[in-house]
Amino acid sequence: MSVNSTCALANEVDQKAVEIIRLADEVRSPNRPFRYTVTVLEYKEESAEPVNKQILDVSMRFMKPENGVEADARSLARFVYPPRDKGKVMFSDWYQLWFYTPELRRPVPISPAQRLIGQISNGDVIVTNFEYAYDSTLEGEEPCGDKTCYRLSLVRKTDAVTYPRVKYLVEKDNGYRPYAASYYSLDNKLLKSVRYQNYQLVLGKFRPTEIIVQNARYDKGHSVMKYSDIRLESLPEFYFTKESIQRGSK
Repeated sequence: MSVNSTCALANEVDQKAVEIIRLADEVRSPNRPFRYTVTVLEYKEESAEPVNKQILDVSMRFMKPENGVEADARSLARFVYPPRDKGKVMFSDWYQLWFYTPELRRPVPISPAQRLIGQISNGDVIVTNFEYAYDSTLEGEEPCGDKTCYRLSLVRKTDAVTYPRVKYLVEKDNGYRPYAASYYSLDNKLLKSVRYQNYQLVLGKFRPTEIIVQNARYDKGHSVMKYSDIRLESLPEFYFTKESIQRGSK
């Protein structure tokens, strides 16, 4: 095979990877402003009941350019439970993240990788747009349960993205449903693994309503993110500003 043919084939594979990532992104979140409740549960070892619980009300403006609409990636997570956390807010604008409480004079920057609860980090509770965050390569296919998945290798486009590398499995013949993702460090050490499950018909598509998170450092427990009350909502840009957050929290 000639060099030109090899390059053309590689480019074709990469374009296929981009297409798979885009379709999987559309499964994980609609391309319109929406809102949901996420309940985060922490489990220790084989415990049947969670040892920790947190609930957040999350508003999202994750939109890809379409029909003249500009790309946007902002979120606002308000803490609902436990009661002592009410009034706390996380706010993101693309890859920048801030934290605010009524006791603070203004929002302060925080790291998306910082632990929130159990094995869940700040950035985990906000839907990540893989197409924007990572360069993707289609490596092949592999079994995933009783189905076949595309296996993709993702490398972050900027250091602002929390996880440097991701191995991503997307179901091949089932509507491009995300199946699992493994997150790695720069030196290729496994940091955490996630499983997408409990698909339900939400806003016109079957979407995962539970994500199981397993931190590689803590193999005797896991955390679960459960999504509910997912709905489209008019969320104007001014809703996602530091000034709006401060006014709304007073």
